[in-house]
Amino acid sequence: QLPLVESGGGLVQPGGSLRLSCDASRFNSGSDEIGWFRDAPGKAREGVSCLSGPDGPFYAHSVKDRFTIKRDNPKTIMTLEMKNLKSEDTAVYYCHAARDGDEYWGQGTQVTVSS
Repeated sequence: QLPLVESGGGLVQPGGSLRLSCDASRFNSGSDEIGWFRDAPGKAREGVSCLSGPDGPFYAHSVKDRFTIKRDNPKTIMTLEMKNLKSEDTAVYYCHAARDGDEYWGQGTQVTVSS
């Protein structure tokens, strides 16, 4: 069983919204790094958002004010709310966790923004 399992990708028109979910129940956002990365065509893997930055949640400049990362209570599901999606947000999105120098990845979920 994968330690992280994503869901919620799909096809959406520019300006639309999607919510990605990740079962991160095996990780603790207080001590582990938990967040989202994405692989866009022709680009290097990009860190999109992380729950526990030094000043609260971290967001890449390209998604700030459009994406929101949350974790539910009792802290099992992590979500990424994506609004005002743009064609450049098209990518495979991965849930990611890091603990004691080890990294864990989900299987990825495709997000396609196209008219």
